[in-house]
Amino acid sequence: MQLGSHQYDLGSVGGSSLDGSFRKTESVISSRSASSSKQALKATKECARNLTDINLFTQHLEEWVIENLHDVEHGFRSPFQLNDLQNLDFALESVLFQQLHRMPCSYNSKEQEFLALEDFLHAISDSLWHTLWDESGPSPYSIYCPRYSGSKFYTVEKAIARRRLDSLCGAALVSRNETDPHVRWDQVVQFAVFKPNIINENDPTLSSSSICEALFYGARILLSRTLSKYSMGSTCCVYVLVLDSNFGGVVKLEGDLRKLELVSGDPYISIVNWIKHYSEVNISKVDRVWNKLGNANWRDLGCLQIILATLYSIGQWSGESKISISSLATDHGRRLHQRRIERGVVSQGEKSIIPFDHDTEIVKVDTKYDRDREDRLKLEKGEVLELEDVRDRFQVHELLRGWNGCCYEAFSLDFPTEPLMLYVGAHPTRLEPSWEDMSLWYQVQRQTKILNIFRDQGISSKNLPQIVTNGRILHPGTCTRQSPKGRCDHPSCGTPILIVHPVGEPVSTKSIPFTSDDAIRCCRDCLCALRSAKSANVQHGDICPENIITTNGFYILVSWGRAVLDDKDMCPAVNLQFSSAYALQHGKLCPSSDAESLVYLLYYICGGKMATQQQVDSIESALKWRQRCWSKRVIQQHLGEVSSLLKAFADYIDGIVGTPYPVDYDVWVERFNKAVEGGGNRGKIVEEAVRVEDVGECSGGR
Repeated sequence: MQLGSHQYDLGSVGGSSLDGSFRKTESVISSRSASSSKQALKATKECARNLTDINLFTQHLEEWVIENLHDVEHGFRSPFQLNDLQNLDFALESVLFQQLHRMPCSYNSKEQEFLALEDFLHAISDSLWHTLWDESGPSPYSIYCPRYSGSKFYTVEKAIARRRLDSLCGAALVSRNETDPHVRWDQVVQFAVFKPNIINENDPTLSSSSICEALFYGARILLSRTLSKYSMGSTCCVYVLVLDSNFGGVVKLEGDLRKLELVSGDPYISIVNWIKHYSEVNISKVDRVWNKLGNANWRDLGCLQIILATLYSIGQWSGESKISISSLATDHGRRLHQRRIERGVVSQGEKSIIPFDHDTEIVKVDTKYDRDREDRLKLEKGEVLELEDVRDRFQVHELLRGWNGCCYEAFSLDFPTEPLMLYVGAHPTRLEPSWEDMSLWYQVQRQTKILNIFRDQGISSKNLPQIVTNGRILHPGTCTRQSPKGRCDHPSCGTPILIVHPVGEPVSTKSIPFTSDDAIRCCRDCLCALRSAKSANVQHGDICPENIITTNGFYILVSWGRAVLDDKDMCPAVNLQFSSAYALQHGKLCPSSDAESLVYLLYYICGGKMATQQQVDSIESALKWRQRCWSKRVIQQHLGEVSSLLKAFADYIDGIVGTPYPVDYDVWVERFNKAVEGGGNRGKIVEEAVRVEDVGECSGGR
């Protein structure tokens, strides 16, 4: 719950204002800022030194806590989303959490309770560390217990030996310092308040006194971290666990202590005022942590909240884990599929759609289909082809790499100096036993249909392939087929052929990253191709590095077999790295899908860190990668380092992704034309042109 307002003085330039007064100069602002910083530091030191009485702290804060507990609409919110907890549950399916000391639920034994608490926290931190950060190395975290805010820290065994057990207030996950045996509050990674009866009698929520105690220790930890010279933890966020021998919850305190002000010289009023007005307090639901036998319910809500809070706390100190929760969660689908095989629900080679959660599902997508290709027609260098009803003859020069073994460079015998691209398909009767691999049909028969649409409507562009001819191979010798659409025993009989112009090298074979000039030119040429196709109501549907070739300084968008003609057309390719989010989710394109794929392509050729096939091995993980990149503006930031125009284009697409608004290709082609033709001003043209927001308005995207 965020309370209070954050006011900032915006005056920063000297001079008179419209009402005749004078603005504050930068020197005044600077001195005032320095003075404010000193006051905040003084207040922090004063509060850290004198904040020791938890009862006095509770008296000042409890009424405010009770008010917000009863405020359903604006009160405390949970620090965790249910989806995050479910994701954590899937990720930790194979992780062993083992609490050896049982929690004594049937009798009261302070000694056994603290031994169980210590073992519980140790099991969580140790398992998380060895699963996500370092599989073989020792965990850098230990469990220590204080008696009160300013006391020393003890292990449970030492507290028992020194008869200090009854005065212990909780347990802390501490980052060990090998050079200093003494534990300080600035080493506390996470604190667990442990006390009896933490919930209200008539309402299964944390009691106000428990919340106040958690906020007291949370504030104490943040104050110590702020003043520490050695602390690596966050100085603005801390998770505090609240536990008894049955139930547990989590309190999160987050705020900027630079806004702490010393009120009337009273540290309690000061820190309470800061909590009320300058911090955000989140409180989780309360749920059972230990069952009636004293074992932890590791896979239930109560434990999962505590595990997730510990995961976030360790992340504040040790940085991002080597293995992410999302990557572990994707293994749930594999394990579930294996279970289905063991039960005989599906066979070993059968692929099935495996539910991941209530909203999404993981669909494993094969990146390569390894089938026997001996039946495919293979052409030899120098071989001459004749087509039915076509007078020209074509000679094969070489097989082109990266085209699924079906594309060749060839020449017309009438024009031997002009290289052509020759696609070899499969006869329709050969497609029936292999419907899983329809690439030949898309490359030849359907691409022929799309390119004929372009030709019939008079659409011509140097950035689109031009159809030269198409037909079926006329083989030498006698043909014994029974019908015009049939075939005889000859291997090439009736095989469809598509011949287009020009020939080029795929972008996928070029060295990465591209220069700024090449990236801008590539984007301009692709936009020109998409604009031309749009005039025929055609969308490409499969933009990726393999489907863009370069020749004579131009980039040509090829492979139109997956193109979409209308809303009922459900044939766009599924490319986990380059397909638009809408195509992955719905199996069809929205007006901006091609442009979104183009942005991913630009990010790739400019050296952006694309997700690997292992990281995006399912539609669900591919969607998460896209959501993360757009929300954190990863793509825009990287493209901005290459060209401000490319960044502006990515910003524009970000604004219309998934909407019904069309891309204004005319405006962007004009901008990129100016950049390409503008010499040294390339990439800066966006600063002189209309703002990106205006482009969004003219296309209806904003």
